[in-house]
Amino acid sequence: MAKLYFRYGAMGSSKSANILMVRYNYEERGQYAVLLKPRTDNRDGENEICSRMGLSAPAGYVDEFLKEISGVWAKESGEYCYHGKEVNAILVDEAQFLSPDEVDTLSDFVDFYNIPVLCYGLRTDFLNHLFPGSRRLMEIADVIEEVPTVCWCGKRAQCNTRYADGKIVREGAQIMLGSNESYVALCRKHYKEGKLWRQKH
Repeated sequence: MAKLYFRYGAMGSSKSANILMVRYNYEERGQYAVLLKPRTDNRDGENEICSRMGLSAPAGYVDEFLKEISGVWAKESGEYCYHGKEVNAILVDEAQFLSPDEVDTLSDFVDFYNIPVLCYGLRTDFLNHLFPGSRRLMEIADVIEEVPTVCWCGKRAQCNTRYADGKIVREGAQIMLGSNESYVALCRKHYKEGKLWRQKH
């Protein structure tokens, strides 16, 4: 049976690399996994997902996909195509930027079409508050898994820390798309202490 997965991790945990490898595994077996991202995510330009490791692949937007297939797929048909190919899985990167309604609609593909949906993204923002999309995924996903990464001290990193001029930023808008220069993953202790990296002696 298909399931709705939420695989979350802090900044730098290779979530995008993971989703691209999952897509590759489907393709290697002759199956089609639709690769999507929310429209909010424009860091890599339009219609592409890139990982820090250098992997990349073309991707569509979630809202366009949902609009295009709404009213086209019949729940009883048993064969569901997109761009002329039968869909075997739906993969969503940066899922924290999904709206709760989009998460609910994605869950319909699992429940009514028996298509697995795998969502990758952050769980919390730079203040350790859940993103709306992540909150909904935490509420309804069948499987919730952490993609681990580590703090500079070697402990589990769980805090997505925004910084500027070498200091932690503790106020501001929830969404500020940036590069590695503006975010770092820390353990909770060093997030609280404001220690961005190991002190040089």
